[in-house]
Amino acid sequence: MTTTRMYGLWPSPLTPKSLAASLRLGGVCWDSDGKTLGWLEGRSDRGVIVVQDADGGATRDLTPGGMSVRAFVGYGGGDFTLSHGAAYFVEQTSQRIYRQELAGGAARPVTPAFGAASTPVVSPDGRWVAYIHSADDVDCIAVAPSDGSLWPRKLIEGCDFYMQPAWSPDASRLAWVEWGHPDMPWDRSRLAVAAVSFGPNGPVAGAKRVLAGNESEESIYQPHFSHDGTSILVVADGPASETGGFGTIWRIDLESGRRERVSPLGGEFGEPAWGHGMRRIGELPSGPVAAIKSVAGFSGLLFAGAAADSVEAGGEYRAMSDLAVAPTRDLVACVASAGDQPARVVVYDAPGSAWSVRKRSDSEIVSRAALSRPEAVEWNSPTDGGTAHGLYFAPASEGFAAPEGTAPPLIVIVHGGPTSQVLASWNAQAQFFATRGYAVLCPNYRGSTGYGREYMLKLRGNWGVYDVRDAVEGAEAMAQRGLADKTRLVVMGGSAGGFTVLQSMIEYPGFWKAGLCLFGVSNQFTLATDTHKFEQHYLDSLIGPLPQAAALYRQRSPVFHADRIRDPLAVFQGDIDRVVPRAQSDAIVARLRANGVPHEYHVYEGEGHGWRKSETIEHFYAAVERFLTQHVLFA
Repeated sequence: MTTTRMYGLWPSPLTPKSLAASLRLGGVCWDSDGKTLGWLEGRSDRGVIVVQDADGGATRDLTPGGMSVRAFVGYGGGDFTLSHGAAYFVEQTSQRIYRQELAGGAARPVTPAFGAASTPVVSPDGRWVAYIHSADDVDCIAVAPSDGSLWPRKLIEGCDFYMQPAWSPDASRLAWVEWGHPDMPWDRSRLAVAAVSFGPNGPVAGAKRVLAGNESEESIYQPHFSHDGTSILVVADGPASETGGFGTIWRIDLESGRRERVSPLGGEFGEPAWGHGMRRIGELPSGPVAAIKSVAGFSGLLFAGAAADSVEAGGEYRAMSDLAVAPTRDLVACVASAGDQPARVVVYDAPGSAWSVRKRSDSEIVSRAALSRPEAVEWNSPTDGGTAHGLYFAPASEGFAAPEGTAPPLIVIVHGGPTSQVLASWNAQAQFFATRGYAVLCPNYRGSTGYGREYMLKLRGNWGVYDVRDAVEGAEAMAQRGLADKTRLVVMGGSAGGFTVLQSMIEYPGFWKAGLCLFGVSNQFTLATDTHKFEQHYLDSLIGPLPQAAALYRQRSPVFHADRIRDPLAVFQGDIDRVVPRAQSDAIVARLRANGVPHEYHVYEGEGHGWRKSETIEHFYAAVERFLTQHVLFA
């Protein structure tokens, strides 16, 4: 029986406590003999490696009690790997790489507690570990013996950033991605390779050879050596005449340097490399290339080349990450989800075309019929005629409906980055609101990735323009289509999305009923000087270089225009955020307080750029629900 109740007040099966109890899943990988599958589970603020036999069965925790696995280079990622019967992981507190035998025993340090480490990759013979090292804003690829018997030393140096190192099958070469300031890796990066010889003190790298990228505007993603070591698979997005402007898989011959396109056109195979250890391609033992392909935010597996000819598989899953191909069998593991399906670690049997579930991030006691299924939407800007894209979540419930003739309140959730994309994956925030009777719009505003390089480049010089415009006009478009109540619109976002929240509330006072700002940027000047190394020059392209663009920086710094904010605003901040430091939120809240704007301010101890602790997540959702009830539903 269906009960009629006002939108926004539907009892939801997704409680703050249940969302706080969910696991974060990632880092899926196979041991080098293909007999063990491993992944990382984020349990509140602790990271734990979990392993399982390749064919399934019982799982067991590998990480010793009292230790947590988490790498801190840049935004993190590349936390661990499995190789030759052992796990090599970055311990959260010390940032040392440790070795933990899969058979058990104590975890032993491989590197000293100096700087930060990421992305350990073990040589084919198991004797050496290459990894990304960062200390005092100097990055390199370092190498250490896998037993920790010698002091590590630099193997590759000289660039601002390194990512995704890979050994050739015979250890005679090392490949990697590199780039330098002021570029971001999705703007312009290079695929480099160097010969490796082995002297009395270990590996020595020869002269670097750049195989792709170089000085062209091309981004490179995830080099992967072929089984015979004669070529490298890589994702690259240029030139547009050959790729359609999307990240496309290429095979590059190491002798001639000749490129051969592997993947079909008409989809995106790359993604912005915000973190280390990201993987979307691999080569099956039987020859085909396995890859994650995305179109308009929806993803699936694609198998191309050799015995396969662009065969696609997705099943019930619409978003995938952390792809890992078994080294000895045609098995593909990844983290998979859908808009109405919480994340799982799954294995796809390529020959058998069958999926198996290895781990669930959630208890999954909520019926999928009670959840919202996202749909791709687009709208044209009445201001400039451009087209923007996004995902729309309609209100969903098995037992409740709104009075006939009413439209739901709409929450526009603006993604961070800003060079990022909302995918049709499990979205706890969107489902939290949709199951209570809110509609949710997640705009992939102009400048987002996933819609081609030309679309991404629209944000150059236009951060604070297209993101703000597309959020506002997207909300208007949903209201015009009868999908939202124009009198009850809310804008929400974190980091770069938090900046969009503040800027849109300044430029469009009275348009939003309320705003939710999570660790949002309020002062572009201090962001340019105080943020971490990875983004030190990001604003050069998003706004312009200083001091030439100082007037634009002031125009797009909400703290200087906060007097125009008049609508209720809730601000949330982690006290150890090094990407958007707490001072950014303190400054905007001080202006709200001085101007008498209805607001709340929540600072979470021990949290950085996003929430990890279960108690933080539970408090956050409860606070948001109270705030919206007061300022949107009953205002």
